[in-house]
Amino acid sequence: MGLRDLISKLKNAVDRYEREHNFTCDICGREVFGNERVCADCYDHLPWNKKFCPLCGRKVGEDGLCLDCKQKPLVVAKARSCFLHEGEAARLVVRYKKGQKYLFRTLCDFLFPLMQKEFPEADALTFVPMTEKAQKARGYNQSLLMAEELSRQSGVELLSPAVKRRETAAQKFLGRADRAENLKGCFHIHDRKCVRGRHILIIDDTLTTGATCDELADALLRAGAAEVYMLTVTSVPKKDPFGKKE
Repeated sequence: MGLRDLISKLKNAVDRYEREHNFTCDICGREVFGNERVCADCYDHLPWNKKFCPLCGRKVGEDGLCLDCKQKPLVVAKARSCFLHEGEAARLVVRYKKGQKYLFRTLCDFLFPLMQKEFPEADALTFVPMTEKAQKARGYNQSLLMAEELSRQSGVELLSPAVKRRETAAQKFLGRADRAENLKGCFHIHDRKCVRGRHILIIDDTLTTGATCDELADALLRAGAAEVYMLTVTSVPKKDPFGKKE
């Protein structure tokens, strides 16, 4: 056995151990006894996304489409998220993006059952690509790690057909229209053959305005994908999902 094979074997063994062994809650830090990553108390108090728009998956106060989807629906056929982007769910996502890489397993424990329930038609997974510079700065692509884990759990094929061709300005304080303009043309599908005719589920951490998933989904559809969906850990709820009342 060569050195490279030995390193790979050790890495796989460590990864397998970390998947199967957990001793403290990833939210409150208290000891757990069943290898769960989030204790029962924290699990029950997470801001679950229970009532949502059937298209974008954002929280709504009553049944029906939100105002955004009535005016300009997302490019994806359907989007879903586990939680509202608030409280401990939002903090989990922020911790994950800011260096606590191990949390991808915790987040995928929430994503996997929702994926099975809402996207049985998906025959491929993909992720939001980063530029080489951005990925090097963070150390990993958080979207890719989750997509890899969900592919491992589900057996659904993971595709890497897209690249991000340029850096984009920080989007934290931009609205939907400005985000769309900021992202316009930044994704390129370099492997059109692998997406042709596929039902592709994009995996990401948060749905904010939907501009990122719109741009990537549009590129995939133009490359020949049959349908594109979106699954995220959290989604930012609209303050007035049915429009401001007079």
